[in-house]
Amino acid sequence: MTRREVIRGVLEGQEPPYVPWHLSFTPEAAEKLAPHRTAEIDDVLRGHLLGFAGAGEQFTHLGNDQYADAFGVIWDRSRDKEIGNVANRLLPEPKLDGLTLPDPADPAILEPMREAIASGADGLRVYSIGFSLYERAWTLRGMEALMMDFLEHPRFVHDLLGTIADWNIAQAQAAMACDIDAVYFGDDWGMQHGLQMGYPLWKEFIYPQLERMYGAVRAAGKYVFIHSCGDVDELFDDLVGIGVNCFNPFQPEVMDVPSLLVEYRGRLTFHGGLSTQKTLPYGTPQDVRDETRRLIELGRPGSYVLAPAHSVPRDVPVENILAVVEEIRETSGAYEE
Repeated sequence: MTRREVIRGVLEGQEPPYVPWHLSFTPEAAEKLAPHRTAEIDDVLRGHLLGFAGAGEQFTHLGNDQYADAFGVIWDRSRDKEIGNVANRLLPEPKLDGLTLPDPADPAILEPMREAIASGADGLRVYSIGFSLYERAWTLRGMEALMMDFLEHPRFVHDLLGTIADWNIAQAQAAMACDIDAVYFGDDWGMQHGLQMGYPLWKEFIYPQLERMYGAVRAAGKYVFIHSCGDVDELFDDLVGIGVNCFNPFQPEVMDVPSLLVEYRGRLTFHGGLSTQKTLPYGTPQDVRDETRRLIELGRPGSYVLAPAHSVPRDVPVENILAVVEEIRETSGAYEE
């Protein structure tokens, strides 16, 4: 079976021949790993997901650690080097006046994706829409202002989220015309304990737009992947009900990984599970190997993609990164004759 076939089977609720995996790294972690790479390591790093960045994920370097995204938001990366902090506010008032959205069918995004797909690269073809809804709204409006708008300007919030969702649907439709397999929506709703805005506000404002976005993808016969950091497992039944196939990051610090795998197996695939808050940065290589092996065993019946809960951060020792790679090769079953 190809890697693409293996992971499609997992998403369909089938028991796979082995547990598929996906490894991603922050730039600093990737640089740390670079001197140790071999053909065998690169084969593991290739994983089972073939990812493509969406129309809103491009940044222009302005100098002095300042970056502009495709919407015109300025990100200051003088302290947080990976994402940064918003340094301006495009919507200073609760109005959509002057809001300009990027081209949802930008050829500069779609053409390289078509070329990569045509090359025959193996893996599930996943188009990513980062900061897809709530996160996009607060980057435009400001988080504190948006939180107040939920209560003081609800009509504006509905209009803003609806406008963003319309744009997301347009870019998803353009991407799905390129023979991709899935659309991945990134949108952090959680904290270490509970939702940032609470369930009632999530259900009133965010859920209806998710239902539209996910519905458009499922109607086209594609899979829906989502990413939401934090303690959000109270939402799983809602998310499954509107078409989510795969959830990431599956953080062991805030979720009961073994119990949730059993409870949702066959209904929801989990992607993640390997701790980037504890085990990877602070464990020994043997701790990392043990945890990787445990997750592989938990995932053998299906509905699981082995991965770090987030991109491997810069504070992870290279010995621990190599321990994950070695354990995958030795125990996944993917390399058995």
